[in-house]
This record gives sequence, structure tokens and C-alpha cells, in this order.
Amino acid sequence: MLLEVIATTLKEAIDIESSGADRIELVTGIKEGGLTPSIGLIEKIVNSVKIPVMVMVRPHSKSFVYDNNDLEVIIEDIKRIRLTNAYGIVFGALTKDNQIDEEVLKKVIDAKGNLSLTFHRAIDRSRDLIESMNILKNYDIDRILTSAGSDSVVDSIELLSQMNEIAIKNDIILLAGSGLNITNIKDFVTKANVSEVHFGSGVKFDNNNFKEIDSEKIKVVKEIIK
Repeated sequence: MLLEVIATTLKEAIDIESSGADRIELVTGIKEGGLTPSIGLIEKIVNSVKIPVMVMVRPHSKSFVYDNNDLEVIIEDIKRIRLTNAYGIVFGALTKDNQIDEEVLKKVIDAKGNLSLTFHRAIDRSRDLIESMNILKNYDIDRILTSAGSDSVVDSIELLSQMNEIAIKNDIILLAGSGLNITNIKDFVTKANVSEVHFGSGVKFDNNNFKEIDSEKIKVVKEIIK
């Protein structure tokens, strides 16, 4: 099982790699749920670590609804990310009625080139997660980050399993995240048939997003999920 961990700084990225995690999701604005990091931070991190780095593309935290002005910024950010050694991007968009915004998604896919694409937890805000899965399966998406609509993914394992059935049939990876920590990960992986898990505060000191990476927690998680 693969472990992805959120990084917001160069030190965090280096600590995540040295602790044995498999992939990094790079964001800024963690208090706002993650925003697009600066190009300087992206370049520094992707040139400092060897594990894949997925870069958040999210221009603001107002919502997951984007107008044409937002889209211009999104596409420009993707163009610049393509010039780095980033492995991929993390993106999601909804319409005003909380459906997958297919028009915006198509433009992002057209712009991303060979970058890997994770559709992020915008799906958890959509009006019907199964409906959303059946839409996303038609697009060039490598994985979907989801908590299956709950604050903590451990509370939605049944729905997660239904979503994962759709994902597996369509060669999409379901990346389970939100609410995972060293105390619940063992039980979670025995119940959830997923191949990748996503950690944020769960591998920080005191489970606090604003504290440093706790390398021992990453090592414990890796040992449990191996």
C-alpha cells in the first residue's frame, strides 16, 4: 500500500521522504484546505526529493466553483508546473449546483500534458458521490482523493467501497484520506480495499497541521500498511 503525505515547506518534504513515505502532495494555505504553492517552492522541492510530488492547483479557498478569471490562473499555473520536475497535479472543480464541472475539467486535462492528475476532495462536496464517480471515470484521471463524503474516511467505509468498485473497473486509484492517524490506520486498512492512503495532520506532532512532521509516525504507518 502506498503512503502519500502532505508537505507545505521544503523541510517537510525532505522529512517526509527520509521517513519512508512514497509520495508528496505539495500545498500551501493548509488552514484553507490547500492552495497552489509558489513556483519557487515547487521547483525547490521537486529538485530536492526523489519521490513523486503532486502539486495542488487551487487558486482560492472560496469554493470549488471557478469562473473564467479563475480558469486563466489555473491554466497558467499548470503551464508553469509542467516546466518543473513535478510528477503531477491535484485539482477538482464543481458547478454551482455541486456537480462535477466537466467543462473546467476538460480544459485542465488539455493543459496538463503528461502530468498525472488526482481529482481532489471537491468530490466530497458534490451532491452525489456515486454519480460523480461515474462522471470522472470518463476522463484522464489517475486517482481520486476522497473521504467518501465524511470528515473522516473511517466513518464512510461502506460508501468508500462502492466508490472503489467503480474506480477499479475504470483503472482509477482511490486515494483514501482525511482523519487517518496511527491509532486507526490498522483497523481501516483491514476493512477498506484501497491501495493508497493520504495523511496530513495524522503524521504531525500532536496531530497538529501547524507542527513539524513526526518521522516516527510515518515509519509506524509504513510498517502497518506494508
